[in-house]
Amino acid sequence: MAKKHKKHKKHEEHIDESWLVPYADILTLLLALFIVLFASSSVDQQKLERMSEVFSQIFDGGVGVMENPSATPDPNATSSEITDQTMKYIRDQEELQGTLERIEEFIAINELEEQFEVIRTDTGGVLIIIRDSVLFDPGRADVKVEYSAIAQDLSKILQTDTPRNILVKGHTDNVPMNNAQFSSNWDLSAMRASNFLESIIDNNPELDPSYFSVIGEGEYKPIADNDTAEGRAKNRRVEVLIQPLVLEDGSDINK
Repeated sequence: MAKKHKKHKKHEEHIDESWLVPYADILTLLLALFIVLFASSSVDQQKLERMSEVFSQIFDGGVGVMENPSATPDPNATSSEITDQTMKYIRDQEELQGTLERIEEFIAINELEEQFEVIRTDTGGVLIIIRDSVLFDPGRADVKVEYSAIAQDLSKILQTDTPRNILVKGHTDNVPMNNAQFSSNWDLSAMRASNFLESIIDNNPELDPSYFSVIGEGEYKPIADNDTAEGRAKNRRVEVLIQPLVLEDGSDINK
């Protein structure tokens, strides 16, 4: 009698799918890649490093994309929130960079490289430094008539779609000031800043004065050595600080 062979059911092999990249992680990675490409094309290296820190926070909530799915209940919620904040900060810095480039163009066209300087600050703002010889006679606080056009041109550059807080600061050297008009360098620096600000506001009625303020720093914030004539000349200056609207964490700066 022929033996009956039992047919054994072929068991399906278990496929280890742990290597598969979770769908949510793919989306997060693609979004991160897009933002990095966007940022690297228009933001300086320092801002790019800050972006990297933010992305580290995004991925800290779970396991890496090449491992098993993250245990975080809803990773997309946190990622989306941080990304929105980051993009808000980037857009604000882009606008400030555009303002800086317009100022650089203004300086180049008018050949004011020896009297003007524009830089980015550590806090993300734009700082315009103007040597006092461009604006004032020695010991005086009235803006020179021949240079009043500078205030007019600058007033147009400072006009933005969203008003920004702008601080005008006056600085002097350490040579004591005591004449019939000013009793100290503080008085002189404050009046110079105030007069220059008035020139800016008067030349552009579209500017909202409530966003502007002045400070007289006197001789107490030097940027060069007061022991030399060259250093003292650098310390006698007016600064216009254009401030950011958004902090690095994405929160708005209150007016």
